Amino acid sequence: MSYKFFPILFSSFVSFTSLATNKIGDPKVLASTTRASMEVKVKELYGSLKLNSFTMPKLEAFSKAVEGYYQLKERGVVQRDILTIVDFSLSSTQKRLWVIDMVTNTVLLQSVVSHGRNSGEEFATSFSNESNSNKSSLGFYSTGETYNGKHGLSLKLDGLEYGINSNARNRAVVMHGADYAAETIIKQQGRLGRSQGCPAVPFAIHKEIINLIKNKSCLFIYHPSRTYEKQSKLIS
Repeated sequence: MSYKFFPILFSSFVSFTSLATNKIGDPKVLASTTRASMEVKVKELYGSLKLNSFTMPKLEAFSKAVEGYYQLKERGVVQRDILTIVDFSLSSTQKRLWVIDMVTNTVLLQSVVSHGRNSGEEFATSFSNESNSNKSSLGFYSTGETYNGKHGLSLKLDGLEYGINSNARNRAVVMHGADYAAETIIKQQGRLGRSQGCPAVPFAIHKEIINLIKNKSCLFIYHPSRTYEKQSKLIS
């Protein structure tokens, strides 16, 4: 594992563990100290994010994405140093997908992305893990293999949070290109078109996005949902 930007993140956690065990002896204090350390590190990372010509993601979405990413990376569940953030708190008229290189701390790409047709119209407000719901699912995913389907090059996704998005592969929730995900659609109808639950992206850049994030990188779909926050074991 190589993190050029966070070379001491996990070693600092070990130090805090030792300190709490030997001098404090209170697991609640340990958790609080570790959480405070993570918050500082995340803010440092956020403040020095290299944007190229792109815009910043929201700090809240970024913080939770990074928190989960490092846990999954440490466990080997995700293996690549690429983090994709989809922020469904934003309007579908906005570029609410970011692909970030976590080694160089650089935004590689930003795009519009569709949500499920039953999740909402301009804004996504309702989410589900159920088959045939035609809703998006929140949380952390590991990107899988690519295949050529009815939408051309597509990317399978494995939901990593039981009861939240764990049914993604069975539901055929994948990343793919779509005509309805083009920015021209926004000009015609005032919002992006919607999917059956897939994070669909414009055909113009879908191959670039898919090839950047395929094969066990981390994808996080964010929304300030209290239900999600209560269920998730990957965010604090």
